[in-house]
Amino acid sequence: MNDKQPIKDIQNDPCPAGDDNCPNLSEAERLREEVKQLSAMVRTDELTGLFNYRYFYQALGLEMERTRRSGQSVCLIMCDLDYFKDINDVHGHEVGNLVLSHVADLVRKTIRRLDIPCRFGGEEFAIILPDTKLRHGVRFANRLRLIVENSPVKSGGMMLGIQASFGVDIYKRSGHFTEREFVESVDSFLYQAKSEGRNRVCHAPYAKKDEVPVDETDALIGEIDKDE
Repeated sequence: MNDKQPIKDIQNDPCPAGDDNCPNLSEAERLREEVKQLSAMVRTDELTGLFNYRYFYQALGLEMERTRRSGQSVCLIMCDLDYFKDINDVHGHEVGNLVLSHVADLVRKTIRRLDIPCRFGGEEFAIILPDTKLRHGVRFANRLRLIVENSPVKSGGMMLGIQASFGVDIYKRSGHFTEREFVESVDSFLYQAKSEGRNRVCHAPYAKKDEVPVDETDALIGEIDKDE
């Protein structure tokens, strides 16, 4: 009895080796691309293209764990658009959506490659800045605040001014709070910025060595002017 199996005729193989035009390969590529797109949809806010609320908490947890391992602090910024309800009430939700997309674009253009920008909900945004000290996070928030203030939205032949308030805090290796407690801390500084008149940055107290010069805002305004 012959136990050898007959060799398959390569000409009858629907996908012979080396055939880049194989329909099975094309189908596999298509399925991979669909999975990639679905994965992006699950973690992305449809309107702004930023990461969504669900992904935000996943990313924040990972960055806080990284801080506990490496000792490098992670900074969290919460940003809320001032008087956004008035924009919706006066100009309509379509213009409101245009404003949200516009601010999201400004955020994308301002952050570093490793930063994680998210739409937290409504008119509130969250930005995770890995390996960032408090003074650098505050400087970034002030820069973004000035960029938003100096970048009106064009709609229907009019220029619509926008302002935003910010809260900033950091998580250190010595921290003993959860992701949600971290967010609550940053939110408290955001609410402080709102209550003190809006269009400003409020943050956790600096350590002595991390204090920022009093002319920080003037320097940032100079940077914005140069960019323009």
